[in-house]
Amino acid sequence: MSIPILSVLGLLPLVGAAVLMAVPRTAAKAVGLAVSLLTLVLAGVVAVQHLSGVELAEQVPWIPTIGAWWALGPVDGLSLSMVALTAVLTPVVLVAAWRDEDRLGGGFASPGGPAAHRWGARGFFALVLALEGFALLAFLTTDVLLFFLLFDAILLPMYFLIGAYGGPRRRRAASRFLIFALGGGLIMLASVIGCYVVSSRAGQPSFLVADLAALDLGGDVGRWLFAGFFIAFAVKAPMVGVHSWLPDAAEESSPAVATLLVGVLDKLGTFGMIRFCLQLFPEASLWATPVVLVLALVSILYGALAAIGSKDLMRLVAFTSISHFGFIVLGIFAWTSQSMTGSIFYMLNHGFSTAALFLVVGFLVKRRGSRSVDDFGGVQKSAPVLAGLLLFAGLSSLALPGLSSFVSEFLVLSGTFSRYPAVAAVATLGIVLAALYILLMYQRTMTGPVTQVVRQRVSRDLDGRERWTLAPLVLLVLLLGVVPAPVLDVIAPTATATLQQAGVADPHAPLAEEAN
Repeated sequence: MSIPILSVLGLLPLVGAAVLMAVPRTAAKAVGLAVSLLTLVLAGVVAVQHLSGVELAEQVPWIPTIGAWWALGPVDGLSLSMVALTAVLTPVVLVAAWRDEDRLGGGFASPGGPAAHRWGARGFFALVLALEGFALLAFLTTDVLLFFLLFDAILLPMYFLIGAYGGPRRRRAASRFLIFALGGGLIMLASVIGCYVVSSRAGQPSFLVADLAALDLGGDVGRWLFAGFFIAFAVKAPMVGVHSWLPDAAEESSPAVATLLVGVLDKLGTFGMIRFCLQLFPEASLWATPVVLVLALVSILYGALAAIGSKDLMRLVAFTSISHFGFIVLGIFAWTSQSMTGSIFYMLNHGFSTAALFLVVGFLVKRRGSRSVDDFGGVQKSAPVLAGLLLFAGLSSLALPGLSSFVSEFLVLSGTFSRYPAVAAVATLGIVLAALYILLMYQRTMTGPVTQVVRQRVSRDLDGRERWTLAPLVLLVLLLGVVPAPVLDVIAPTATATLQQAGVADPHAPLAEEAN
């Protein structure tokens, strides 16, 4: 194409973030929202071009002496689904925080944070746009060095979004987030350098995924390089063992920031496992599969059990995401086209359903002034629409049939069962536990007699802006649950190509063999 639309798509929010700091404060919100909507339109153009058969790819030498490129695309089902998720959630988050970020932390933090008072809503909107731009470029790039730089660059806006706009312990939560993420990034840097060394010894230094995938990255060298990438992605995902930063970060973040944290930024972990671990190091990925499957199972069960025991609503939603990411990783390392298609679809669906859950919980907490489950009761009598949407978001999270998460979870489990039936059977316990943590949470907060405090503070139901904020998420959860085929048709070729590149074939179904 004559216009580098992928570069424009990724750079537009970054330019918008810079412009936002120069416009009058009174116009900052409108300009920020306009930039996010324009980005969404461009993402739609990219999707239409891809679906029409146009190969979207841009490749310009960046640092030729070391083989680094400004390489975006070719766009495939994996990158397109993550771009769509990011482009949709950003304006939703901005509208959700429209009236909150003029105050420190949207009602979550105590007074006295000079940074947040200085930046205000303009700073919040600029940081969100910066995060969107870095995320879009990271999901589109096919250069390992560029991905690493974007993987770390995205930490800065998220650090300030937590640290300047979060709750009373926001600085501690932001610091833990940054330490974990930078630690994983430094480990990945060693593997990125290793890729450069291996490609140089092969005759031509390069960081392009296509060039590195053509090299022999097996054996001990490949396993060490794989470990560096996987650890960084496991931190981001997050998997049990390197997950402890997420509940603190989600608890102290405003609901809008928590939505971006879990809905967009954490997807870089599972995205990287497919794009880099499996495609560059297939032999090492197969070698590590037994350990990864165990970690995935532990994440599924631990996240669900921790959610059941959580008394803080924001931490509860964060723990549910640890369980969901366990399902995603399980589908990736089950090595079937069905499970991997389900994992990619799960990444998309989890972003929408968890965004709805975080935002509804945020609206509820803002009214009550507390995140504790014990401080609620009988809310459905005073705010029936809020209660109904909380139930809807919760049912989507537990993968109710007819909603989008059911399709992806079914594909993951059925695909896993065809190769690892015992693993799939254990993972199924996560579905039972999901029903417990969602329904218990709803019962404790929404049903029963209305307490005096709830009657006074949660007497106002969702207003028009809040309903419009949740409307696109509800529509997408329903649409992708009822008509998932068009999206699955876009995703499936990427899953199949990844398995073919790794030299792994789908297991044959016994019934199919008998029929033949």
